[in-house]
Parts: sequence; structure tokens; C-alpha cells
Amino acid sequence: MGSLKVTLCAGAALATALCAPAAYTYAADGGVVLVSPSAPAPGTDVTLRVPGCTEKTAVAVSGAFESDVRLALTERDGVLVGAGRVRTSVRAGAYVVQVTCGDRARRGTITVRDEGRPAAHASPVAPVDAGGGGTSGLAASDTGAAARVDAPGTAHTLTGLVLAGIAAVAVALRSVRSRSRGTD
Repeated sequence: MGSLKVTLCAGAALATALCAPAAYTYAADGGVVLVSPSAPAPGTDVTLRVPGCTEKTAVAVSGAFESDVRLALTERDGVLVGAGRVRTSVRAGAYVVQVTCGDRARRGTITVRDEGRPAAHASPVAPVDAGGGGTSGLAASDTGAAARVDAPGTAHTLTGLVLAGIAAVAVALRSVRSRSRGTD
């Protein structure tokens, strides 16, 4: 069974290696901008690739993006690559993505799916309304009348001392027991 898995994986790797250069050659000849995923939902991050461009940097422009996407040349394969985000307010449909590469304009298409609003961001992108928790009542009052103004009294002090004494006795008894057993 293990040799079957190895054979399948090797076949998949070989197919990928043989098909990928053909796809890039076609894209370079046609002057296409490759968008991945090609059909994202609003608010999704996308990756742009422009193969065969002689420039080191470029900017991709589309009505579907939150802002222009800066592309930079990768050392590995000489392809311009950049990442952007589809606007959360964009309507479903096809949008043109244009990149000017030297004296040639490259075009691609991004088809935005209609899947409602995106999930929450992994990290905050704007100020967070976190509320006040237990201090909200204190912050809401102008005078701070609800706040405690006097320090803990004698009863609190005695309770703290008794609890600290009990803890010290428990630690001492435990260390005496472990020494009598011969283990630490």
C-alpha cells in the first residue's frame, strides 16, 4: 500500500512540473494577469501573478480591490507577485484587473462571488469597541461615587494574615512529610 501512495504522489508531482511551465508560457505570450483565487467572495485576500514582465515592480488596478496592489519581482521565478483584498462592499460580478508592464498593459479578470459578508478579520482593522467590563459603571459616573474610597479595614488585614499563616503551615508540613519518606 505504501508504494501505491508513493507512485501517486510522484505522478502528481510530475504532472504539476510539466503543466506549470506550459501555463506560464501561455500567460506570458497572452499578457495575462493571474488572480488566485479567481472567484473570491467579498473581503477575501487574493494573490496576483504577472509572468514574463521585464519590470521589477508594477501596480495592479481593479474596481474590485480595496486599494491598488503593489507587485514585486520574485527572485525564484522572475514573476511579479503581490497580494490584495477584495472590497467587502463590492457586488458580485466580473472585474478587470490591469497591470502596466513597461509599455504593455496586461489584463486579467476576477469574478467576485455573491456569498454575503465575510467573516470577522483575524486581527482588528479599526478601533475595537471593547466595552468597560466591570469598570463601566465607574467610568459612566461623573463623580465616581460608586467607587470605593476607604482602604480595607482591620477585618481584611486579619483575614489575609490568617490565610497566609495556614498556607505557610501547609508548606512546612508537606516538606516534613517528604523528608521523612526520603523523597524530595
